[in-house]
Amino acid sequence: MKTILLLGAGKSATVLISYLLKEAEANNWKFIIADASKEQILSKTNHSRFAEAVQLDITNDRQREIIIQRAHVVISMMPPALHFLVAKDCVEYRKHLLTASYLDNNIKSLRDEIAQRKLLFICEAGLDPGIDHMSAMKLMDEIKTEGGIITSFKSHCGGLVAPESDDNPWHYKISWNPRNVVLAGKAGAEYKLDNTIRHKSYEELFEDCPCVNIDGIGPLAFYPNRDSLSYIPLYKLSTVATFMRTTLRHPSFCTGWDAIVKANLANADIAINTNDLSFAKWSSAVIPFVNEQNRMMLEYLGLFDETPIPGTARTSADVLQYLLETRLTMQPHDKDMIVMLHEIEYVVAYKTIKMQSSLIVKGEDSLHTAMAKTVGLPLGIAAKLILSGALQLTGLYIPNIKEIYEPLLLELELNGIKFNEKIVK
Repeated sequence: MKTILLLGAGKSATVLISYLLKEAEANNWKFIIADASKEQILSKTNHSRFAEAVQLDITNDRQREIIIQRAHVVISMMPPALHFLVAKDCVEYRKHLLTASYLDNNIKSLRDEIAQRKLLFICEAGLDPGIDHMSAMKLMDEIKTEGGIITSFKSHCGGLVAPESDDNPWHYKISWNPRNVVLAGKAGAEYKLDNTIRHKSYEELFEDCPCVNIDGIGPLAFYPNRDSLSYIPLYKLSTVATFMRTTLRHPSFCTGWDAIVKANLANADIAINTNDLSFAKWSSAVIPFVNEQNRMMLEYLGLFDETPIPGTARTSADVLQYLLETRLTMQPHDKDMIVMLHEIEYVVAYKTIKMQSSLIVKGEDSLHTAMAKTVGLPLGIAAKLILSGALQLTGLYIPNIKEIYEPLLLELELNGIKFNEKIVK
């Protein structure tokens, strides 16, 4: 019996699990879900007979090896630092692997072995990275087929709160891993703008963020996301003047987060002593950066509370994560929202054309979120394509080639994930 193994049943796995339960039933496949919490798995499968729930310590080599050997395709939804453990076992036991995380140097080191063993590894197959690659490459391949020469590419994406659930001054609620929110942007950013390579440090990242207008949503701020430059060759845009991948937030979010970053309150490297430490004392370094625009936000987050910090916190990042989880949590009825926008400028027949392609997806509630849908569905679809024989590539990829992005985008549309394209006058 063909078997799919899902490692990790956290926030972003809910819709993926529902999708694969249906596919397992329809195709008579085995579906194994492994997580540190068996209860978490069962809460998302509703004790379905088409899924096997397994409690797993992913760092236990023997446990991990045994369960990976049972699969044909492995989907890792574990924290990025743990993917390499899974990847090595998948190579050893000849299993295909799918992840939503960035392709890192550790995974790249396995490229030759993956190819030699005729395996298919697809990384960056979630939302951002993932759907952004697929949708952008489809557009750009079509433009190039028409003889167009692309001169500028900007891709924006953000996980936000839906307008009907927007009830706090941050205009934001946690719909994915809160630790990732705390550490977002820490590595700074590199990108290309008007034929110039630009670098932004973490401390500069949230300063004076420019805005882009999204139809039906209004203005959203953006800041450059990590290393855009490494994607220029992957997108085959070596002559492009501007290339930037960014994260979308509400303008006020950037204003508030800029103060937090400048005060070093997201530091995850230096231990702090929480004995008799209040939130107000912990956050005192933010005072020079408080202004009329961000004061209400910082107060709402609890930075100036005189209450003691929980003793479980070890670093400032831990304290900040606690505040995010308690003050910006999604309520059961809340809806999140995914917004993506590609801005492409190209020249064809001596005429410059500006195109926008946008995606807006809203969640159903705090469990069946837009984030879970857009991160999980591409992985589930890819797993189905592999097991059904519709995707027979071998090697290490991100979803930037037609053989991968075309069938994935087709089924994503059937599941309500559809882009709207327009020419900007």
